[in-house]
Amino acid sequence: MINKLQLASTSVLTLIFVAGCAQQQSNQTTSNGIGSQVPSILTSTTSLVPPAHWSYEGDTGPEHWGELEADYLACGNGTQQSPIDIKHAHLTTSEILKPIDIHYGNAKASIQNNGYTIQVSLKDNSNYIVLDGTKFTLTQFHFHHPSEHQINGQNADMELHFVHKSENNRTAVLGILIENGSEHMAFESFWDNLPTDETKKTVELESAIDLTSLLPANLQSIHYSGSLTTPPCTENVSWTVLEHPIEMSQEQIAKFAAIFPDNHRPVQPLGDREIDSVLLKLHTFLSRQKTE
Repeated sequence: MINKLQLASTSVLTLIFVAGCAQQQSNQTTSNGIGSQVPSILTSTTSLVPPAHWSYEGDTGPEHWGELEADYLACGNGTQQSPIDIKHAHLTTSEILKPIDIHYGNAKASIQNNGYTIQVSLKDNSNYIVLDGTKFTLTQFHFHHPSEHQINGQNADMELHFVHKSENNRTAVLGILIENGSEHMAFESFWDNLPTDETKKTVELESAIDLTSLLPANLQSIHYSGSLTTPPCTENVSWTVLEHPIEMSQEQIAKFAAIFPDNHRPVQPLGDREIDSVLLKLHTFLSRQKTE
């Protein structure tokens, strides 16, 4: 006759065995992609895994980005990648695309060396562009040395990227080439104090930046569909590149180059994409400080 102690022990062992089998079955179905749930502890651990390290040289350089992480696959096998070589012989005048409107003014911003570039992030959403009827709000701008886009096979000394986001999270980038020439006074408020080391936090700039002064006088541009030029190289990015550059002095360019000797991605195959020549319209407006 089985006493109460033996019965209790048997019950406990049975529960442990059943629970163990259930956990094993859950793990098996999950690893096979069939299970509908993943234990919460695994979910939280996975979400804390940082993205793969990438760089601009060696085993983690641009030619290897697509191999570093599943999320970076587009860097290696994407069909609409950026940057590109803008050849004048390939330009077509678009009869469908509407010229985009640039609505820039004075902007309060903060600056950061994020390890890949110098990035200036805006404090509000008052600066934007309208591209083919869609509003894209300017979030940040940053720099590459040398330029990422080419004009007829030639790189410029640097390139400035204005990055915009729409309400449905689409991305539009306005690219401006920078060539060696006269000192550009519009950068004076922060160029003398570029953060030389990678920083985790942004530093607020004391003076507002007149964004319109960062644009060239001639706003003739080209438009094409491309991607982010850094991992994960997400495609379906609307690119507008101004054909005429702005100038910075050799000293200004050298100051950035001392921090980032080379932070550009090489040009990517154009494939069957079209490059449309578009006349860019500029709309300026007074800053809120002037209208108050």
